[in-house]
Amino acid sequence: MSYLEPHGGQTSSGDPYALYRQQAEAEAANGHAPDEAPPDGEQSWQPSWVEAPATTSTSHAERELTVVEQDRPRGPGRRRATRSGAPAKGRAGRNLPAAIAVGLSLGLIVLASLFIWKPAFLGVIVVAAGVGVWELVRALKGSGAHPPLLPLLAGALLMTGLAWYEGPDALSLGLLVTVLSALVWRLADGPAGFQRDLTATALVAVYVPFLLSFGVLLVKPDDGVLRVICTLACVVLSDTGGYAAGVFFGKHPMAPTISPKKSWEGSVGSVVAAAVGGSLLLYYLLDVPFQWGALFGAVVSVAAIVGDLAESMIKRDLGIKDMSHLLPGHGGLMDRLDSILFAVPAAYLLLSLIAPPS
Repeated sequence: MSYLEPHGGQTSSGDPYALYRQQAEAEAANGHAPDEAPPDGEQSWQPSWVEAPATTSTSHAERELTVVEQDRPRGPGRRRATRSGAPAKGRAGRNLPAAIAVGLSLGLIVLASLFIWKPAFLGVIVVAAGVGVWELVRALKGSGAHPPLLPLLAGALLMTGLAWYEGPDALSLGLLVTVLSALVWRLADGPAGFQRDLTATALVAVYVPFLLSFGVLLVKPDDGVLRVICTLACVVLSDTGGYAAGVFFGKHPMAPTISPKKSWEGSVGSVVAAAVGGSLLLYYLLDVPFQWGALFGAVVSVAAIVGDLAESMIKRDLGIKDMSHLLPGHGGLMDRLDSILFAVPAAYLLLSLIAPPS
């Protein structure tokens, strides 16, 4: 094996230090002492600037490479090693164990309210609507808008209660009363920013409690628990199918300025997974033909995707990543309700046509 010398020459022998010894002997013959002397053996002597010979062990080379990698400046795109003891995080930078635990807990709460005592599901909707209103009002304040919180919270309670006791017509009336009450409440703060605050108020009232109250309408019939289960299952299948298809096949961004990670391939996977699951669920649980169940799953999936994009657009406009930090590993409750908010009204309307309550 040959070695390149510092002066561009190349030794012909197998000893990498032959040339250095010859130079040292020549300097000694001329009366000059060599710059460096071998301590005990010739093989141990080498100038400090000479690279290690090729006989360096693999483990040593790996240690040197590790040192170089650690000392090398890391750019913004380089993946950093996880600190020892830090919680495991997913691709989105979230605490994965906490996210799984919180997600399972929320699912168990919903299922328990449905199967143990159906009116308890109304309480779950009321709490979710109230928290969602609080998170959205809090987030909108960062943009300079100040929708009144108390009238909106009272309106959320009013809309869910009217939907439970009176039905869809009363729900629309509750929305109108909520917006008008918030308008009167806002008059006390003067004319500055009134139009902006009124627009934000209407957005909060429609986006959170009005859309979420369709879940109350969905659960009211005798088979309402099964209707809710089918709807939520199709949303979960849509998210799961979209994630799997996006990971393996995602190449074409769907809305890069709104949600860069969402691809057209992932959206197709969402619709297909929800359509297949919907056809089976509605056939066995609600006695709906396969083709109508597939249509139900596809529509719910599209509505869930639109809901996800809508919340992503709101957050990008506000310049925030999460609506709040209420749920460890998830962000805010609105970050979990984004798909459901649009899916529930779509499910209610479609089931009213293909499986009207008896």
